Amino acid sequence: MNPVPDIYRILPEVVLTVTGVLVMLTDASLAPARSRRGLGWVAAIGTTVALWASLWQLSLPAGTGFSETVETSSFTVFFHVLICGIVLVTLLLSLDTLPTDSHHQGEYYALITFGAVGMCLMTGAVELLVVFIALEISSISTYILAGYRKQTGKGPEAAIKYFLLGSFATGFLLYGIALVFGATGTTSVYEIARTASTAQNPSLVHAALALMLVGILFKVSAAPFHVWTPDVYEGSPSPVVALMSTAPKAAAFAFLLRIVYEMFPTLRAVWSPVLWVVAVLSMTVGNLAALRQQNVKRMLAYSSIAHAGYLLAAFAGFGTSGIAAASFYIAAYAAMNVGIFAVVTLAGGYNDERPLIQDYKGLIYRSPLLGSLLIFFLASLVGIPFTGGFFGKFYSFSAAVGGGAVVLAIVGLLNSGLAAAYYLRLAFTAVQRTGEDALQDRSPAMPMGIAVGAALLFTVGATLVLGIAPGNILHASESGAHTLQAPPAPAVPAEVTARQANH
Repeated sequence: MNPVPDIYRILPEVVLTVTGVLVMLTDASLAPARSRRGLGWVAAIGTTVALWASLWQLSLPAGTGFSETVETSSFTVFFHVLICGIVLVTLLLSLDTLPTDSHHQGEYYALITFGAVGMCLMTGAVELLVVFIALEISSISTYILAGYRKQTGKGPEAAIKYFLLGSFATGFLLYGIALVFGATGTTSVYEIARTASTAQNPSLVHAALALMLVGILFKVSAAPFHVWTPDVYEGSPSPVVALMSTAPKAAAFAFLLRIVYEMFPTLRAVWSPVLWVVAVLSMTVGNLAALRQQNVKRMLAYSSIAHAGYLLAAFAGFGTSGIAAASFYIAAYAAMNVGIFAVVTLAGGYNDERPLIQDYKGLIYRSPLLGSLLIFFLASLVGIPFTGGFFGKFYSFSAAVGGGAVVLAIVGLLNSGLAAAYYLRLAFTAVQRTGEDALQDRSPAMPMGIAVGAALLFTVGATLVLGIAPGNILHASESGAHTLQAPPAPAVPAEVTARQANH
């Protein structure tokens, strides 16, 4: 069998990189007065090609490339497709919602594309230094995008907070990588998995695991590492929040799955209680704080913290059940969260002219389609049957019960009931009747164009498919779970074994 060229192992990343460079070069060649909207379509087409390249990788035999630093498997393809899908929908949403007179639109589309390169590379890397580089590529892009509305006070504030706290958390991750290298002498995920249990200094390995968990849990905004989330979500443009609340988290959760199930499976007694506590804290703190919010984006920010807890509950599951449940939940959460932020963008405006829950009063009468979509996505976030949110929570809590964490599953169910209070409050506000004058004065802030209509169609379709016929996605997540394991140690020839025994 002919070996697979290494470039095929990173084909989606190559396509996204070429797309980003093309967008930047084209942007530089256009006159300042020319519209940059076409660059968004270039980025969307390139992302679509990258998505198909990811699916094409399923035809390749599972394996590694570039001196065993990147991997291609069902697990990596699952997250590559998910991330490219999120980025594509974000680009479509941005095409119709970015103001025509906004500055640096070319850089905006290029940053989204380059950020996707880092996210995809992070899910496929099996070398910790490559993971760190990929994380920095993704993070730098999102730091800048968070402050894209630099004419507002909250935009630069969001970017600065995200950058400072994000850099601090990245330092924890890098220090953890340094410690695990000191304990095992390698930064290869596979080699660490083989040698961590026999390391001469186990406490050093435990410290490395703890520091790496801190870095990753910050990226997924799990409590108590969540303090940046509400301010960053409120200050960033809603299309950017749709991206940063899903795609970077998907990449970070993919790496977290690789850490605990592939790199440190023998340390389950160490990391499982830690993630158990973090899951409970995230669910409880996120939901209690969301109950008090009047700003929609801050409410959804605390909601995302709670959903990180629901997802972490799946990590209590053993082996493939936990991996598959977590992967499925990430896909379900991405579909409904991108969808609801698309609705928030259209209803509240690019500059958040209507940021409060009260501003959504009577939305279903002003715009029946937009109001219905808001209620639909809220129902999925609650976990109503026939939506992706229902099966996401069902598989997550089932994995927790299967792993013996019955109390954790009960806490999750109670928190789901608590979350229904603030989701339904927004839904009831949207269906409240108001005067005719108010209906005319409070029409949707932005019209629904073709691109944003396609984005909403994708998110609604994905949420329904995941809630009505989840079999294919669940099968894909299970296939990825079976491939997420370190390969067995190479066999030692008999003569070498006999020679070592004689010595």
